[in-house]
Amino acid sequence: MNSFDRAKPFVAVMFLQAGLAGMDILSKAALNQGMSNYVLVVYRHAVATVVIAPFAAILDKKLRPKMTLSIFIKLVALSLLEPVIDQNLYFLGMKYTTATFAAAIVNVLPAITFIIAWIVRLEKVKIGSLHSQAKVAGTIATVAGAMLMTLMKGPLIEFFRIKGRAYHENGTSGIDLHSSIKGALMITVGCFSWACFMILQAITLKSYPVELSLTAWICLLGTIEGTVVALVAEKGKPSVWAINWDMKLLAAVYSGVFCSGLAYYIQGIVMKDRGPVFVTAFSPLCMVIVAVMSSIIWAEQMYLGRILGALIIVAGLYLVVWGKSKDYKTASPPADEQTIPVKQTTVA
Repeated sequence: MNSFDRAKPFVAVMFLQAGLAGMDILSKAALNQGMSNYVLVVYRHAVATVVIAPFAAILDKKLRPKMTLSIFIKLVALSLLEPVIDQNLYFLGMKYTTATFAAAIVNVLPAITFIIAWIVRLEKVKIGSLHSQAKVAGTIATVAGAMLMTLMKGPLIEFFRIKGRAYHENGTSGIDLHSSIKGALMITVGCFSWACFMILQAITLKSYPVELSLTAWICLLGTIEGTVVALVAEKGKPSVWAINWDMKLLAAVYSGVFCSGLAYYIQGIVMKDRGPVFVTAFSPLCMVIVAVMSSIIWAEQMYLGRILGALIIVAGLYLVVWGKSKDYKTASPPADEQTIPVKQTTVA
């Protein structure tokens, strides 16, 4: 395997995290303008369905396996776990906090994914090995860092002095402990649902190995299920569905194309090679991008407790990624090492 092939999974997940960071900024702006999070989720997946479905119909025509009841049940579960449960809880949690806070709490996702993958035996853990100990220690560190971010505030740290900070001191940045805990709990439960989605997606790809078609089905079913939830939650009010050429439309289109359509497809491809834990292990990149952009655009306040918590999360995730890299090297020895014994046997 050459350097380019080895780098592709890393480039893919970094692109994915950059896209998610943009979604956080735009979605927070749309929610601040009064857009319903339930409606945003529906429009997001409707856009993704329209964009992805034609490609899936054409490119996967000869590759798609026969649809069975078992596969369809998995598709329904997938579309409920992430497009409906996770995203609605994530946006609700963001309403109570800030985009930076929400992006930071999502860093518990790799830890939750790792634990579930361990339980269902998609992830191997040997307590006696150093890399397995690193994965366990990193998992504990990410949870501890998330708790520190939620419960500890500390002094205000200003990276950027920007005019108009008073708007956010009186708005989204001035969140109290009750709102922080409430928002953190919603986002954490959403992350648990997201982790279950990642594990189930990895399992489903074994019996339905067509990433584009799988993405199209998830987006379509997510749109239908999300519409039912939105109608119930918003009590059938037609005004919440109104959308114009504004930030609400931009948030729906951007998140639909990049964060549902492309994201499900990219993570499906990477997951086949590296597993679900690897895909979720780059969350800190999204947090860093969101923190910088939010400080500049929204003038969000950063506190010492949240910075320390974020650093602990990053350190923990580094341990998880390091442990995963050792697993990958052990499971996939270089091709030249694999071919040498074959050549020797042939000569003999």
